[in-house]
Amino acid sequence: MRLLSKAFLFVILIAASPAIAFASPQDWAREGWKTDFSKSSVPLDEIISGGPPRDGIPSIDNPKFVKASAVTDIADREPVIQFGLGEDIRAYPLRVLTWHEIANDMVAGTPVAVTYCPLCNAAIVFDRRLDGQVLEFGTSGKLRHSDLVMYDRRTESWWQQFTGEAIVGALTGEKLKLLPSRIVSFGSFRKAHPDGLVLVPNNPGFRDYGRNPYASYDTAATPFLFNGELPEDIPAMAHVVVVRTERDPIIVSLEKVRTDGFEMNGYRITYEAGVASALDSATIAEGRDIGTVRVTKDGRDVPHDITFAFVAHAFHPDIQIVTQ
Repeated sequence: MRLLSKAFLFVILIAASPAIAFASPQDWAREGWKTDFSKSSVPLDEIISGGPPRDGIPSIDNPKFVKASAVTDIADREPVIQFGLGEDIRAYPLRVLTWHEIANDMVAGTPVAVTYCPLCNAAIVFDRRLDGQVLEFGTSGKLRHSDLVMYDRRTESWWQQFTGEAIVGALTGEKLKLLPSRIVSFGSFRKAHPDGLVLVPNNPGFRDYGRNPYASYDTAATPFLFNGELPEDIPAMAHVVVVRTERDPIIVSLEKVRTDGFEMNGYRITYEAGVASALDSATIAEGRDIGTVRVTKDGRDVPHDITFAFVAHAFHPDIQIVTQ
């Protein structure tokens, strides 16, 4: 078995520690950040180190793709982020994004950031355009509410991956546009889109792609690197669907959707079996079947993600999670 990278071992070691280390703008400036720390929309003491330094988990900035029909090393049950604009439909396997977290891509001429935070199981796609400029994103090495804090390389502002909002720096308060995407099995993607493009590693030997460095994480009793309030009526690590509406989000447990389906305010959530958890077995292809969902309104896909209950509660403490 190949050893895990030092960065991920460090994450796991920190997670096992009862103490969480906090830093200050002075400490961050000594790390070389040019961020304007005088501007922020969140308490700075909510931002902690995740272990790896800036870009220690390297973003993918020159993505490489092959046709789905030509891929032979991804199991049918493995989860991929399916995203497309027009006829340009692509798959971003979590076996790759687990180790990179951000892919800066161009799809049908639109600059996008395809993101995945393993500690939150949050897979979200953003339009990278802001006020006529195109931003490129990297990993800051920081977390807030156990969620990836991204940074843009133009202003070094810090962005919350779960919300797409700049929370520290010159662009504080700005928001990226969320674009509809969904988790599907690779087998279903290949069947529907044999000529669709699939993200593959630029260097297959750079990481142990296909392995999960967070084995058994989504069956843990409590989350890593999180010291906030946990939800009361649902286990912290239960999977929930967060539907991004024009107003308050709709949050419903994945189990509720699996057993009963779900509709609210014109939004319809349907369940599909056959997708492995990326955070269960040490080998992603062997993860238990947690399935996936499709969320539509008036027949159109809408932005959503499948995350953990503690994450949904941390970012939306006033929204009731529908469980029954």
